[in-house]
Amino acid sequence: MKILMFGRGVIGAIYGWALERAGHHVEFYVRPGRAAQYGETIDLDLLDARRRPWGRRVTESMPVRYRESLEPDHDFDLIVLSVQHYNFPEAAAFLGPRVGAATVLVFNNLLVEPTTATQHLPADQVAWGFPGAGGGFGDDGVLRGALLPVVFFGTLDRPQTERDRAVRRVFRQAGFRIRENSDFRGWLAIHFVQNAGLHTQTLRLGSLSRWTTDAAREAILATRELLPLVEARGVDLRRHRSELLPFTAPVWLGAPVLARLLRHFPPMRVVMEAHANPEETRALCRDTLAEARRTGVEVPRLEAAERYFTAERAA
Repeated sequence: MKILMFGRGVIGAIYGWALERAGHHVEFYVRPGRAAQYGETIDLDLLDARRRPWGRRVTESMPVRYRESLEPDHDFDLIVLSVQHYNFPEAAAFLGPRVGAATVLVFNNLLVEPTTATQHLPADQVAWGFPGAGGGFGDDGVLRGALLPVVFFGTLDRPQTERDRAVRRVFRQAGFRIRENSDFRGWLAIHFVQNAGLHTQTLRLGSLSRWTTDAAREAILATRELLPLVEARGVDLRRHRSELLPFTAPVWLGAPVLARLLRHFPPMRVVMEAHANPEETRALCRDTLAEARRTGVEVPRLEAAERYFTAERAA
C-alpha cells in the first residue's frame, strides 16, 4: 500500500517506520522548505513492544521520503492524519480538497465533535483510529519513544466499510493488535479527559521520578470529576466500562497500580519521559477546562492545577 503520513510528527514518524518495515511505501507530507531542513533521515531510539511486553530497543536512522506538495490526483491509498489537536482544523481544511481517492485515517486526539472536526474531509473516506505510541524529538534531533502492541479503532454512526477493514489489515500485517470500540465518538472524548486528569499531576510534578501513589490518586480523582463533562456530550459511560475501569475502581486499588505502571513499566515510562512538547499538554488541559466552564461542569481538581497550564505561566 502507498501511504502518506501527514507531517513529520512523533506519531507519523513512529508508525511510518513500522509500516515501512512491514513492506509498505511510506512518504511524509511537510510544508514547503521543510524537507531540506529536516534532512534525509530520522534518527530513532525506540522501545518496540509489539512482540515483547517490556519492549525491544531499536536504534537506527530511517531514510525518509518527503513531498512538499499534494495534488488531488495523487496515487496514495492511505493518508494518516495525526497532528496536535489544536492544529487539526487547519490540517483537515488543507487536506480536504486534496484527499483524492485515498482513505484518511484520523489518528488524533480530539475534544470537539468528530464530525465537526472532519467537516472538510469526505465522510465516506474517513476511518477512525488512535495510536498506541508516543515520545518526542530531543534537542539532538533523535526521536525517542515507545511503540505499544495495541492500536485502537472504531466507528461513529455506521458499520465498518471496506475502507475501514483495509486500514485494519494494514496494521495487523505490521504486527499490531486491533482493539475495537463501537462508540468511537465516546472513546475519543473519554481519552481526552483522561489525559487531562493525568496531566494535572504530570505538569505539577514535572518528572515521573516524583510520581507517587498520592499523585496517582489525585489524577484518578481528577479524571472522575471530568467524566460528567463526557456525559454532557451525550456519551453513555456504560459502553466504556473497560476503558474506565482504572479510574472507576476503588482508589486504594487503582492508585498504586497506576503509579507503578507509569514509573516502572518501560514502554509507558518511555512514552511519558520522552514527551517533548509541553505546550501540547498545557493546551489539552486548558481546552478541557474551557469546555467544562462552558458546559457548567464543576472540575475542582483541574481548576486547582490551572496555574500549571495557563498561557501566562507557559510564556
